[in-house]
Amino acid sequence: MLNPRLSAPFAALLAPLLLYGGALVSQFGFGLHPCEMCYWQRWPHQAAIVLALLALLMRANDHAMRGLTTLAAVAIAVSGLIGAFHAGVEYGFWEGITTCATGRAGPVSLDTIMDAPLIRCDTAPWSLFGISLAGFNAIFSLGAAALVLTLLRRRTTSAA
Repeated sequence: MLNPRLSAPFAALLAPLLLYGGALVSQFGFGLHPCEMCYWQRWPHQAAIVLALLALLMRANDHAMRGLTTLAAVAIAVSGLIGAFHAGVEYGFWEGITTCATGRAGPVSLDTIMDAPLIRCDTAPWSLFGISLAGFNAIFSLGAAALVLTLLRRRTTSAA
């Protein structure tokens, strides 16, 4: 059984791992190439994974563990907010970015740029029940952040 004291850091680790993993599976398994805003949503998840791992490593120091877990929850929420903004762009609620990006790293030649798929941030490559991947990221990330913060709060109130 999971130690209740560690439930929040484990949730803060599991949620971004699943969401980031899902993004990688959709990209490399199903060919859904990310746009620039999709990459923006991944960065806070990467930060949350590192913060949650640090929190679990610092479990001997309750104050440090709680602080790192809180920061991980904030990072997860930031990804959700970026996802909500991105979904709003996809649904045409507001204008998004107007630059282009490539998923290539390192030196990029003109041929590489011309051969790269054009990925627009204002077009959802996939949706389910009218909810895009960015919309699902917003829903799941904001829900996960709320869960982590609730688990942290429950731990505080039960200890008092």
